[in-house]
Amino acid sequence: MADITPIPLEDITGVVLAGGRGSRMGGVDKGLQNFNGMPLALHTLMRLSPQVGAAMINANRNLGAYESFGVPVWPDVLADYAGPLAGFLTALERCETPWLVTVPCDTPLFPQDFVARLAAGAAAQGAEIAMAAAREEDGQLRNQPVFCLLRVELLESLVQFTHDGGRKIDAWTGRHKTAIVPFDAPGDDPRAFYNANTLGELHRLEHP
Repeated sequence: MADITPIPLEDITGVVLAGGRGSRMGGVDKGLQNFNGMPLALHTLMRLSPQVGAAMINANRNLGAYESFGVPVWPDVLADYAGPLAGFLTALERCETPWLVTVPCDTPLFPQDFVARLAAGAAAQGAEIAMAAAREEDGQLRNQPVFCLLRVELLESLVQFTHDGGRKIDAWTGRHKTAIVPFDAPGDDPRAFYNANTLGELHRLEHP
């Protein structure tokens, strides 16, 4: 079997996706809501930063607040809150490393070895994309499309897909070799990929 070359941390840029409308939170800027004493997106950034070589934030409102977190902030390159793929596209355009990893701002307990495990999966399978899979509250193992590691060369493909009106992540990733990386080992936190769509759900995630 050929040697599997690992992906170095410094070859990966992380992006915190905070560009949504927050419609299920009453239209508030979700990334700026309080989580354990700090803005949710800042908590997410601090969890992600040690796992990557560089980091950025995708946001469409309150840019000054996000810029105070100390990393570059980029608004969507697509108009009208086009969803997570707009964040993927924006970050791929700005990414200066061979790989980009995406994390939404509303899932604050994602694993601290998240990027390393995706990178290992991508390298082992020679994949262009690695996507997390996790058990949801009903116990089913499901893909988590907003948690992806992407080759930066996929930018052209994503530009074409979104130009043609595509907006669903899995419809686009399905066009490329994708490694599915499960996060359901015995030591994994079952709440690691729970996301907060309401303020009540956010407060529940603060307490084990």
